[in-house]
Amino acid sequence: MEKKATIIAVTGKGGVGKTSIAAIIVKVLRDMKPQARILAIDADPAVGLSTALGIEVPKTIDDIRKSFIDKAEAGETRQAIELLNDAQYEILEALVEADGFNFIAVGRPEAAGCYCKVNGYLKDIISILSEKFDYVMIDGEAGVEQVNRRVMEQVSHLLLVSDPSKKGRQVIQSIKQVADHLVMYDKVGAVINRVREDSPIELLDTGDIPVLAYIEEDKNLNRFDIEGKSVFELPKDSPIELGVKKALKEFRILQEESR
Repeated sequence: MEKKATIIAVTGKGGVGKTSIAAIIVKVLRDMKPQARILAIDADPAVGLSTALGIEVPKTIDDIRKSFIDKAEAGETRQAIELLNDAQYEILEALVEADGFNFIAVGRPEAAGCYCKVNGYLKDIISILSEKFDYVMIDGEAGVEQVNRRVMEQVSHLLLVSDPSKKGRQVIQSIKQVADHLVMYDKVGAVINRVREDSPIELLDTGDIPVLAYIEEDKNLNRFDIEGKSVFELPKDSPIELGVKKALKEFRILQEESR
């Protein structure tokens, strides 16, 4: 039986470092599993993951969706299977091949309209695409609304990112409540990011969500964000990379003996 991809979906409140952690996951997987086929999907309409990974985005899934809308408005009447094949070809063309991983961006949120079947085709193609990889990392939209429903119906690992704030921790608990009904995940866990030395860790309640790692504020990353550098230039002993490695070990994606 063919092994299914490990699909990691990263989400949480906006402004807590979600995209940086998603980018570091790609970096760690690439460095520690050099033979693995890795796909990074940017499902956040801000397309911030591309900047963090140092990727240029020539075309997004939403660009492809719009092209199908244009065909429909122009009177395109071909059968659904033909449209599906076209979508698969265009999405393969939209894949960016980077050093040790592939990347694709979903683009802006779907607008309301009458193209549900087209959006469904594209969702199916993304699912098919994921079968070609060993690891799929999805940087989802912030907040509760998406829970990656536009990209995958099922993820294996749901990673919820918060900062120490009560609001951030409430958001990830709300996301989990929604995900429990809509996402068929195997494992779920939280990362508490930007923890300061004086943060009272014992008071950072996350409800029934296990905390996989506490990550102290990373000054290197703050500087890199300002300078627009990719995470691949970060030192391997940066707090955020060490924290992500710990979380992936807790998820059993990395082995404990990995260094």
